[in-house]
Amino acid sequence: MHFTLIDRVLEQSDDQILAIKHISNAEEYLQDHFPTFPVLPGVMMLEAMTQASRKLIDPEDSAEVPWVLCKARALKYGTFVRPGATIRITMKKLKDNDDGSIDLKGDVRLVEPDADPTADLPVACSGRLTLRPAIIQTPTAIKSTTGAKQ
Repeated sequence: MHFTLIDRVLEQSDDQILAIKHISNAEEYLQDHFPTFPVLPGVMMLEAMTQASRKLIDPEDSAEVPWVLCKARALKYGTFVRPGATIRITMKKLKDNDDGSIDLKGDVRLVEPDADPTADLPVACSGRLTLRPAIIQTPTAIKSTTGAKQ
């Protein structure tokens, strides 16, 4: 299952990205979360931050190995995001680590219909993320590390 949680990148530099996602009633994950009070699940806000971070790190999506979330810290949730609203995702690159991972921080802000998108918007989610290249093992590597026979 794959969800695209970035509709459009509004601004991007070497160390920051600003993107948006409109939340509609047609989003599959809203049907069960919650049936009488649909809201964007917190894990989907985290995924939106992760997807924006990937676009910041690799704008052309040219990396041989995909970037994956390896750590989320100081994650805080604020206001509910209901269908009809838009979220504005901002991610800033903080540091390239010696192990090849990258530290970022950012937030997801709620843009209600008819709200001024440049105003101080309510925070729906914020935190610090660390992304790293995925570790991809070949069947030979799996065999040698687990002792299992293929």
